[in-house]
Amino acid sequence: MSRQPTQEYLAEAEELLERLGQDLALLGESIDADEADPDLVNSIFRDAHSLKGLSGMFGFDDIAELSHHLETLLDHFRLGKIALNAILYDALFETVEGLGLLVREKALNPQTRMDISSYVSRIDKLMQSQKDENATSLASLSLDPALLKVLTEYEEHRLQENLNRGSLLLLVHALFELESFDTDLSALTRELKQAGEVISTLPGVSNDNPTCLAFRILFASKVPLENLQAQAGLAPYEFEIVSQERHGMLEPAAPVPPPALTPRQDPPKDKIALATQPIADELSLRSLSQSVRVDIGKLNVLMNLVGELGLARGHIAQLADTLTQAGIPQARDLDKAVHVLERRLGELQKAVMDVRMVPVRQLFDKMTRIVRRMAHEMGKKVELATYGADTEFDKLIAEDLADPMMHIIRNALDHGLESSVERLSLGKPEVGRIEMRATQRGNHVVLEIIDDGRGIDPQVLQAKGIEKGLINPEAQVSRQDLFALLFHPGFSTRDQVSEYSGRGVGMDVVKNNIAAMSGIIDIESTPGQGTQIALTLPITLAIIKALVVRIQQRDYAIPLTSVLETLLLEPGMIRSIEGRQVMSLRGSTLPLLHLNQIFQFDQTTSTAGEYVVVVGFVDRRIGLIVEALHGQQDVVIKSLGESLSFVQGIAGAADLGNQKTVLVLDIGNLVSATLHKDGGLNV
Repeated sequence: MSRQPTQEYLAEAEELLERLGQDLALLGESIDADEADPDLVNSIFRDAHSLKGLSGMFGFDDIAELSHHLETLLDHFRLGKIALNAILYDALFETVEGLGLLVREKALNPQTRMDISSYVSRIDKLMQSQKDENATSLASLSLDPALLKVLTEYEEHRLQENLNRGSLLLLVHALFELESFDTDLSALTRELKQAGEVISTLPGVSNDNPTCLAFRILFASKVPLENLQAQAGLAPYEFEIVSQERHGMLEPAAPVPPPALTPRQDPPKDKIALATQPIADELSLRSLSQSVRVDIGKLNVLMNLVGELGLARGHIAQLADTLTQAGIPQARDLDKAVHVLERRLGELQKAVMDVRMVPVRQLFDKMTRIVRRMAHEMGKKVELATYGADTEFDKLIAEDLADPMMHIIRNALDHGLESSVERLSLGKPEVGRIEMRATQRGNHVVLEIIDDGRGIDPQVLQAKGIEKGLINPEAQVSRQDLFALLFHPGFSTRDQVSEYSGRGVGMDVVKNNIAAMSGIIDIESTPGQGTQIALTLPITLAIIKALVVRIQQRDYAIPLTSVLETLLLEPGMIRSIEGRQVMSLRGSTLPLLHLNQIFQFDQTTSTAGEYVVVVGFVDRRIGLIVEALHGQQDVVIKSLGESLSFVQGIAGAADLGNQKTVLVLDIGNLVSATLHKDGGLNV
C-alpha cells in the first residue's frame, strides 16, 4: 500500500478514535445514573461502524474485525440488552484504547498484525449476559398497533425504556407547508429534544391538504404536559397522550383521536426545498463535509513564505521612506500601497495561523483517558476537572506537548495523590483531585496541572541532591533550585521502582521537550497540600516575534517567547556573589550575563549596559545585559548549517526588514552556560 492512502486512513482513523474517546468520557458520567443519553450512545455506535468500514476499505482486517465486535457490543447496549455499568464501560474504554494501539502500529508498519483475541473474548462474554428488567407491556399504551409495527427494533426499545421509567409519552401532531417542511420539522425536533427524547418521526394522518405534509412525532418527556404546551416553540402543535407518567404528574386520560391540523402560519420563505426536489439525486453526489485535511508540512512552507513576504514588505517600506525624504512625488502613493500590503499580509498570516490552531481540548481528552486508566490500575479514586479547553494553540505544539503532559499527569497520580485510606487518615476528601487549566496570555498559552496530593518536600529534595552529588552540602540552595533537581536525568525521590515511577526518567523528558518548544516550567508545591506545575508555551513557533537588542555594538535577536521582561539598569542594582554578577528581582537573586563572557569579545570595545533583558529557559532565569533595545520584529529563523553547528549560544540567523542579517541568540544554551555551577548545583 502506498504511503499517501495510508496517511489518509491514519488521519481519518485518528479523528474517529479521538471522537470515540471524547464521547466515552461523557458516557462515563452516566454510569451512576444508569441512564445514558441515547444520542450520545448512537454517536459512539456510528463512529465504531465508520471505523470498521474505513479499516476494511483500506485492508486493515484486524482493526476492522475488532471494530466490528465493538459495534456489535454497542448495538446490544443501545438496544437495552446489556446494562450500563462499570464492567461494560471498562470493556468499551479498553477496546477503544486497543484500537488506538492498532492504528499507531499501522503508522509505523502497515503490514503489522496484532492479536485481538483477548478483546474479542471479553466482548463475547459480555454479550452473553442479558439485562434483567421488569418491562411494562407496550400493549398498555394508547397507541395504534399499526404504528407499533413500523417502529424499528431500536425505536421500540427506546419506547419500552421510557415506558419503564414512567415518562410521559406523547404523539406530537404537526402539519407543515411543503416548501418549508424540512426546516420546520428540524426546528420542532430541536425544540422537543430540549425537553425530552424524540423516539420516532412518522408520517401523519388525516391530511387532505395537498400543499402540506403531516407528521407524527413519538416523544417522551419528564416535563408535565402543561409546561410543554406553554413553551413558545411548541405552542402551535397538538399533543396526543399515549401514556401517563406514573408518578402523579397527570390524571389518567382517555385516548383522543388525532386532532384536525392546520399548517403553521410562518413568514414566507424562499422556496429552496421545493425547487431542488427534482435534482436531489444530482445534489447527493456532493460531499457533505466542507473540510480538507492538509499536511502540516505544507502549512509550514506556506507560513515561512508569509514570513519572507513580511520581510520584503519591511524593505519596501524603508525604500518608500527614503524616496519620501528625497522628495520623489510618487513616494506618497508607494507609502499607501505599503500600508495596504501590510494589512493584507497580516490577514494572510492570521488565516494561515487559524488553520494550524487546535483547541487544548484535544490534549485534555488524551490526558483524561490516561487518568482514568491509571487510577483504575492503581486503585485510586480521582476526580479530574478541566478548564479553558477551548483555548487554541499550534497543532505542532499540541503534538509535542502530549508526552510531557503524560509524564506530569503520571507523576501527579503516582507521586502526588495519596490512596483513599491515607487521604481519609489525613482528613482529606477520599477522592483526590487533579485540575488541568489552559489560559491565553498574549502570545503564550499557560497550561497548569494541579493536584491536591502530598506535595513535594524541599528537604527530601535537598537530601537526595546531596546523596547523588548534585548539591554542595555547604551551599545555600534556593527553593526553586531544589525543584530544578526534579528535571535532572536519573533523579527520583522514590526508593522503590514501580510500573509508573522511580527510575528517574520522565521529568527530564519533560524538560527537554518543553525546552525544544521555547517553553518555561514553573513549579509550586506545599507539602501536604499539593503541587502546581505551569507550562508557559508560545502559541506558535512558525513565525516568531523577536526582540532586537544591541550588545557589544552589534545587533542580535532574542526570541520573544524567551523574554519575560526588560528592566532599565540603574546604579547600585548589580552586586557580586562569589565572583558572579547578580541582581535582586522581587526577592529573588537573578544571575547576570555579559555576552563577552561567552563570545570572548575584545574588551577594549566593551560598552556599558543600560538594560537588563530577563530571559527564561524551562525552569531557570537569567538577566542579559544589553546596550539598547531596538523593538520587536517578526522573524523566520534560518539554520547556520552543519558546518557552524558547533557555535555555542547562537540558534541561527534572521533577516530584518531593513535587509540586515542578525544572529539569533540561543537562550537555552546561554542560560545553561551561566548557571552551570551557580548556586551549588552541578546541573
